Amino acid sequence: MHKGTHKDTHISTHTGTLTTGAAAEQAAAEYLERQGLKLVARNFRCRGGEIDLIMRDGETLVFIEVRSRSRADYGGAAASITATKQARIILAARHYLAQHAVDAPCRFDAVLLQAGQLQWLPAAFET
Repeated sequence: MHKGTHKDTHISTHTGTLTTGAAAEQAAAEYLERQGLKLVARNFRCRGGEIDLIMRDGETLVFIEVRSRSRADYGGAAASITATKQARIILAARHYLAQHAVDAPCRFDAVLLQAGQLQWLPAAFET
Protein backbone atom coordinates (compact mmCIF):
# COMPACT_ATOMS: atom_id res chain seq x y z
CA MET A 1 0.00 0.00 0.00
CA HIS A 2 1.44 3.38 -0.83
CA LYS A 3 0.89 6.36 1.38
CA GLY A 4 -1.36 9.10 0.09
CA THR A 5 -2.75 12.01 1.97
CA HIS A 6 -4.26 10.69 5.15
CA LYS A 7 -6.32 12.04 7.96
CA ASP A 8 -6.39 10.84 11.57
CA THR A 9 -9.22 11.26 14.00
CA HIS A 10 -10.22 9.79 17.33
CA ILE A 11 -13.30 7.59 17.21
CA SER A 12 -15.60 7.05 20.13
CA THR A 13 -18.64 4.82 20.14
CA HIS A 14 -21.33 4.15 22.68
CA THR A 15 -19.32 1.20 24.01
CA GLY A 16 -15.99 2.97 23.68
CA THR A 17 -14.54 0.28 21.40
CA LEU A 18 -15.10 -0.95 17.90
CA THR A 19 -15.53 -4.66 18.31
CA THR A 20 -17.28 -5.71 15.11
CA GLY A 21 -16.72 -5.18 11.44
CA ALA A 22 -20.21 -3.68 11.16
CA ALA A 23 -19.42 -1.09 13.86
CA ALA A 24 -16.13 -0.22 12.15
CA GLU A 25 -17.85 0.15 8.77
CA GLN A 26 -20.54 2.36 10.31
CA ALA A 27 -17.93 4.59 11.98
CA ALA A 28 -15.99 4.81 8.70
CA ALA A 29 -19.12 5.66 6.67
CA GLU A 30 -20.16 8.37 9.12
CA TYR A 31 -16.66 9.87 9.16
CA LEU A 32 -16.41 9.91 5.35
CA GLU A 33 -19.88 11.44 5.02
CA ARG A 34 -18.71 14.25 7.32
CA GLN A 35 -15.81 14.73 4.89
CA GLY A 36 -18.30 15.21 2.04
CA LEU A 37 -18.47 11.73 0.50
CA LYS A 38 -21.88 10.24 -0.31
CA LEU A 39 -22.73 6.62 0.49
CA VAL A 40 -23.68 4.53 -2.55
CA ALA A 41 -23.58 0.94 -1.25
CA ARG A 42 -22.42 -1.22 1.64
CA ASN A 43 -20.98 -4.72 1.61
CA PHE A 44 -21.10 -5.34 -2.14
CA ARG A 45 -20.24 -8.99 -2.71
CA CYS A 46 -19.52 -11.07 -5.75
CA ARG A 47 -17.87 -14.41 -6.24
CA GLY A 48 -14.27 -13.91 -5.22
CA GLY A 49 -14.49 -10.46 -3.68
CA GLU A 50 -16.19 -7.93 -1.44
CA ILE A 51 -16.19 -4.17 -0.98
CA ASP A 52 -17.06 -2.74 2.43
CA LEU A 53 -18.22 0.70 1.30
CA ILE A 54 -18.82 2.33 -2.07
CA MET A 55 -19.07 6.11 -1.95
CA ARG A 56 -18.96 9.11 -4.27
CA ASP A 57 -16.41 11.87 -3.85
CA GLY A 58 -17.69 14.39 -6.37
CA GLU A 59 -17.69 12.55 -9.69
CA THR A 60 -15.28 9.86 -8.44
CA LEU A 61 -16.59 6.48 -7.35
CA VAL A 62 -14.63 5.36 -4.29
CA PHE A 63 -14.25 1.72 -3.25
CA ILE A 64 -13.34 1.57 0.43
CA GLU A 65 -11.80 -1.21 2.49
CA VAL A 66 -12.39 -0.83 6.23
CA ARG A 67 -9.96 -2.62 8.54
CA SER A 68 -10.24 -2.67 12.30
CA ARG A 69 -7.68 -4.04 14.71
CA SER A 70 -7.57 -3.72 18.47
CA ARG A 71 -3.77 -4.14 18.49
CA ALA A 72 -0.86 -3.39 16.18
CA ASP A 73 0.53 -6.95 16.20
CA TYR A 74 1.72 -8.17 12.81
CA GLY A 75 1.65 -4.64 11.37
CA GLY A 76 -1.86 -3.74 12.49
CA ALA A 77 -4.77 -2.78 10.28
CA ALA A 78 -2.73 -1.46 7.33
CA ALA A 79 -0.68 -4.62 6.98
CA SER A 80 -3.85 -6.71 6.80
CA ILE A 81 -4.65 -5.27 3.35
CA THR A 82 -2.40 -7.67 1.48
CA ALA A 83 -1.85 -7.87 -2.28
CA THR A 84 -4.31 -10.78 -2.34
CA LYS A 85 -6.93 -8.72 -0.50
CA GLN A 86 -6.35 -5.80 -2.88
CA ALA A 87 -6.85 -8.11 -5.88
CA ARG A 88 -10.19 -9.31 -4.42
CA ILE A 89 -11.36 -5.73 -3.89
CA ILE A 90 -10.38 -4.82 -7.46
CA LEU A 91 -12.24 -7.88 -8.77
CA ALA A 92 -15.37 -6.88 -6.85
CA ALA A 93 -15.06 -3.29 -8.11
CA ARG A 94 -14.92 -4.52 -11.72
CA HIS A 95 -18.08 -6.58 -11.10
CA TYR A 96 -19.83 -3.58 -9.55
CA LEU A 97 -18.90 -1.31 -12.46
CA ALA A 98 -20.11 -3.90 -14.99
CA GLN A 99 -23.39 -4.62 -13.14
CA HIS A 100 -24.25 -0.95 -12.72
CA ALA A 101 -22.90 0.28 -16.08
CA VAL A 102 -20.86 2.95 -14.30
CA ASP A 103 -18.42 5.02 -16.32
CA ALA A 104 -16.73 7.27 -13.78
CA PRO A 105 -13.26 7.83 -12.40
CA CYS A 106 -12.56 5.36 -9.59
CA ARG A 107 -10.34 5.29 -6.53
CA PHE A 108 -9.47 2.71 -3.87
CA ASP A 109 -9.31 4.08 -0.33
CA ALA A 110 -8.73 2.43 3.03
CA VAL A 111 -10.05 3.38 6.43
CA LEU A 112 -8.02 1.94 9.28
CA LEU A 113 -9.37 1.78 12.81
CA GLN A 114 -6.91 0.85 15.51
CA ALA A 115 -6.74 1.63 19.22
CA GLY A 116 -9.60 4.13 18.99
CA GLN A 117 -8.03 6.04 16.08
CA LEU A 118 -9.42 6.31 12.56
CA GLN A 119 -7.03 6.87 9.66
CA TRP A 120 -8.35 7.56 6.15
CA LEU A 121 -5.97 6.74 3.30
CA PRO A 122 -7.31 8.15 0.01
CA ALA A 123 -5.89 6.32 -3.02
CA ALA A 124 -4.45 3.65 -0.73
CA PHE A 125 -3.74 1.36 -3.68
CA GLU A 126 -4.15 1.25 -7.43
CA THR A 127 -5.15 -1.25 -10.07
